[in-house]
Amino acid sequence: MEKLETGRQPQNTQQAGSRISIIGMVQTAIFGAIIIIMAFTPFLGYIPLGFTRATILHVPVIIASLLMGPKKGGVLGFLFGLTSFINNTMNPTATSFVFTPFYSVGEVSGGIGSLIICFVPRILVGILPFYVYKLAMYFRSKRGKSGVSNAGLILAGVTGSLVNTLLVMNLIFVFFREGYAAANDVAVSAVYTFILSIIGINGVPEAIVAGVLTLCIGRVLMKKNIRERLGFRNDLGY
Repeated sequence: MEKLETGRQPQNTQQAGSRISIIGMVQTAIFGAIIIIMAFTPFLGYIPLGFTRATILHVPVIIASLLMGPKKGGVLGFLFGLTSFINNTMNPTATSFVFTPFYSVGEVSGGIGSLIICFVPRILVGILPFYVYKLAMYFRSKRGKSGVSNAGLILAGVTGSLVNTLLVMNLIFVFFREGYAAANDVAVSAVYTFILSIIGINGVPEAIVAGVLTLCIGRVLMKKNIRERLGFRNDLGY
């Protein structure tokens, strides 16, 4: 009888692990579907501004990172980058060459730098917010407090948005400063000033919106009883 019980335990553990894995895949698929719907719905995920596109697609990636951890967040960040790659290839703007190697303007064309710009910042959008919130929770516990950290949610949202904007714009300067200057009819010597203006006009409002939305959504979904009811598990267990 004792041997029978011992034999059942690994089987039960395997079944529980499989169930958790399936739930995780379903949750990731749901967030992925949200990202795809937003990305390919006009004026929702990507908002054309002529010289660039504003976006709020980082918000579901940030929320997913907080709920499910940096691994799944990074996967969804990659999906965010993939939608940007497809959008800029199939429906280009004047500066789409910085996001896809399959588009060119005159003598200026994309390349390996386009893929780095398109994917690396977006993957980090799905990773860094988790650790920012984790750090906020650590300091919260040091003060003897528990529960959802509102400050942590705001910081996570702002971080996710800014890492996207700052990395994208600075990598554009590194890889494509001359082409980007030509596409925007700006002198090469003034291109970084132009980039800073885009960060201010476009990036700062995006960060504020991301912070507010992450706070509003996260205050509900990050509650322990809600996460447990919905079956959300992250990699570090907060």
